[in-house]
Amino acid sequence: MEGVMAEDAVKDLTRRLKEIIVESLNLEGTSPDSIADDEPLFGDGLGLDSVDALELVVALEKEYGIKIRSDEIDPQAFATVDSLSRFVAGRRVAAEGAAG
Repeated sequence: MEGVMAEDAVKDLTRRLKEIIVESLNLEGTSPDSIADDEPLFGDGLGLDSVDALELVVALEKEYGIKIRSDEIDPQAFATVDSLSRFVAGRRVAAEGAAG
């Protein structure tokens, strides 16, 4: 049962990340559902750039109460929604561990 709950949490996080990307970056004409979990966020994929990356970091910090230093921004972590969800989940666990 615990695996199902974890899977639902990942799906919820992935869905919310897509909403944050669209909302925080004002991606008009793009719906969260149109972003594939494994679609590249930068370059030939969704077409985000370095300014978008900075805006996304700010939005993630605000949404999840995490801190992301510039030296912690790994291009691989921000490559797709899947990789971003793993990064955010790890940061949330680390933040909760530090707070608890």
